[in-house]
Amino acid sequence: MSSFLNDAIFWIEVDKIKPNPYQPRREFDEDRLGDLADSIRQYGVLQPLIVTRREVLKDDGGLVAEYELISGERRLRASKLAGVREVPVIIKSGSDDARIKLELAIIENLQREDLNPVDRARAFRRLLDDFHYKHSEIADKIGKSREYVSNTLRILTLPQEILDSVSAGKISEGHTRPLLMLEDKPEEQETLFKEIIYKKLTVREAEAISRRIAFERARRRDRSPDPETIELERKLTETLGTRVQIERGPKGGKIHIDFFSPDDLRSIISLVSSGRNAAADPPESPPAGVENPDGGGSAPSAESPAAPAAETPKEPAVAAVSSAAGSAASSGPETAPEEEAPIDDRSIEEKKDGAEPDDLYSVKNFTV
Repeated sequence: MSSFLNDAIFWIEVDKIKPNPYQPRREFDEDRLGDLADSIRQYGVLQPLIVTRREVLKDDGGLVAEYELISGERRLRASKLAGVREVPVIIKSGSDDARIKLELAIIENLQREDLNPVDRARAFRRLLDDFHYKHSEIADKIGKSREYVSNTLRILTLPQEILDSVSAGKISEGHTRPLLMLEDKPEEQETLFKEIIYKKLTVREAEAISRRIAFERARRRDRSPDPETIELERKLTETLGTRVQIERGPKGGKIHIDFFSPDDLRSIISLVSSGRNAAADPPESPPAGVENPDGGGSAPSAESPAAPAAETPKEPAVAAVSSAAGSAASSGPETAPEEEAPIDDRSIEEKKDGAEPDDLYSVKNFTV
C-alpha cells in the first residue's frame, strides 16, 4: 500500500517537476490560468502539489532525483506563468505508480470539478482499458453511482464534432442526453445538434424534440416508410429552416412545424405567405408591342395581322363574269366570288349606238 512520506511538505524547483503523462485534463482555460497566476503572485501556492520521486543514474555514475506530477498541473502551469521558482509538494511513494497517478489525477479533478465531461469520460475509459477497472470499481473510487459512470462513458459514442462542442462549452453535458437518444438516427441527431447550437435550445426543449422523434419512430415502426413523405419533409425542412414532420391519414393528415421563439414563428409565417402569394399571382403577360423578356420576340399588337386561317376550297362562280371583270380579278387581289352578272337586255339599235349600259344596280337590270 502506498503511503505519503509522513505527509511532509517539500519545496521543489518547478523546472524539476515533469508533467503527469496520465493527466486526464486536455483543455486548460488560458484566462483562468491567468487569474490563478495573479493569485499565486499575491498569496503564493496555498495547496501543495502531489508528486512521485525516483532516483536516476547519470552518465557520470552519480544519482539525480526526478519528480513527476500526480496532481496539481493547473497550479504548476500557473506558478510558471507567475514566475515562481519553487512550489510546495507532497511526495507520494508506492509500487503501482501508473495506476496511482491516474487515480489521483482523476479524483482530484473530480473533487474540484475541473474536468469537462469529455475528459472525464476519457479518464474513465483509460481506467477500464489500461487498468481493467469495472464500472462499479470506478464508481466506488470517485463516490458516484455505477449508472453515473456508465452514462458518462456513453458520451464518447457521440460524433467528434459534438464532443468538441461539449469540450469547448458550446453545449452542456445535459444536452448530450437527448442527442444520445438519437444515436441510431445520425441525420436527426445532427439536425438536433445544429438546432441546439444556432437556436440556443435549452436542455428541456432538446429533450422534448428528442422524445417526439422517438415517439414518431415507434409509431411508424410497423409501417413501411413512405419515400414521397420523406422527400416532402426534407424539402419543407430546407425551405422553412426548421424541422417539419408530416403525418398522413386515410384521407388527410397533419404537418408539424417546430419553432422556438416568436421570431421563428413570424419568419415561418412570412415564408408560407410569400409562397402562397407567388402561387396565386402568376406573372402577367407583357403589354402589346413590348419585347418578351424571355427572348421570344415582341408580343402581338392590335395592329399586327392575325395568323392566316387554314384555306378552304372556294365554291365555283355561279355564272361567268364579263371579260373585263375577269381580267381585273386575275390581276388584282383575290376577292369573294362575284354575284351573277345581270343580263344586258338593250335592243340591237341601242348597242349599235354605243350607249353605255345603265348602272349595274339600276332597277332596269333586275327582273321579277
